[in-house]
Amino acid sequence: MELLEIYKCLCDETRLRILNLLCVSPLCVCHLQAVLGKSQVLVSQHLAYLRERKVVTARRYQNWMIYALPSERPSALEANLQCLQDAASHHTLFREDREKLKKLMGVKDVQSLLAEGCCARLSASAAKEPSRKRVAKHETFL
Repeated sequence: MELLEIYKCLCDETRLRILNLLCVSPLCVCHLQAVLGKSQVLVSQHLAYLRERKVVTARRYQNWMIYALPSERPSALEANLQCLQDAASHHTLFREDREKLKKLMGVKDVQSLLAEGCCARLSASAAKEPSRKRVAKHETFL
């Protein structure tokens, strides 16, 4: 993994927010979607971008894909993730994301949430929202 590729991954607010949350726990798309308030498609596109560059990993758990930071990270990625965590602690949006995640997860880990069908509940509640809220504004991905 080249340093330039790492910086390309870090030059987008949504990807930074995703990495900030993945520093807390492995998560599925619906958890990230719920915290970020972004569409499933947009979150998945950013995760695919990060995965192609090996900044995140993915594994299947029943019907869900669980995204996480790689267990073995190059030192350049580790240093930049540490810097992100330091900077995020001073940035309101990143702190709010972590608070939303904390409320979503409670004291449970992601495996407990999945076992309880949290993803299905989140998807069902999103389907009940008025369509004007579900349709995301056009957002440029790259």
